[in-house]
Amino acid sequence: MKILDHLEEWLIAFLMAAATLVIFIAVVHRYASGLPLPVLQDLLLRIDTSWAQELTIYLFVWMAKFGAAYGVRTGIHVGVDVLVNRLPTPLQRRFILFGLLSGALFTGVIAVLGADFVLERSATSSTSEVMEVPIWIVYLAIPLGSALMSARFLQVAWQFSRGGELPTHDHSHVEGLNNDTAEGRQ
Repeated sequence: MKILDHLEEWLIAFLMAAATLVIFIAVVHRYASGLPLPVLQDLLLRIDTSWAQELTIYLFVWMAKFGAAYGVRTGIHVGVDVLVNRLPTPLQRRFILFGLLSGALFTGVIAVLGADFVLERSATSSTSEVMEVPIWIVYLAIPLGSALMSARFLQVAWQFSRGGELPTHDHSHVEGLNNDTAEGRQ
């Protein structure tokens, strides 16, 4: 599971970095093309960046699908537990487990329906509007991300049923920075 955890984190980081880079290039291109420098302006006007917005949208969709699975695994996924926390502990545990298994079922159904949708799209010649990428590749984020999210719900449910602990996320924690170093700088 460590390999999958790291692969998931690297994929999300890559997608975020790629989207940021594409946006940066498109914005610099847009504003640099308007500069009154004849040679540079002529060169930049020959470069087509009409694909940048479409690619950025696709990168963010993929990032969101895999980011949601990461959120379930690390405990940062949104959950409403105000009522559940007021229940007695044995009933609370049942509701939490029910919620986790419901999440796994729902995302599992989305993964299956998404896979069926992608298979239907792969039998056509549909492409994206600007980049002309086969559209089934774009939609592949739905079954892959949903299947991973379903697996993460099952993983958290299993760990909760065995130890009674849910993953939590410390919002004050910064990776690579220990508390001694942070306190010493203040």
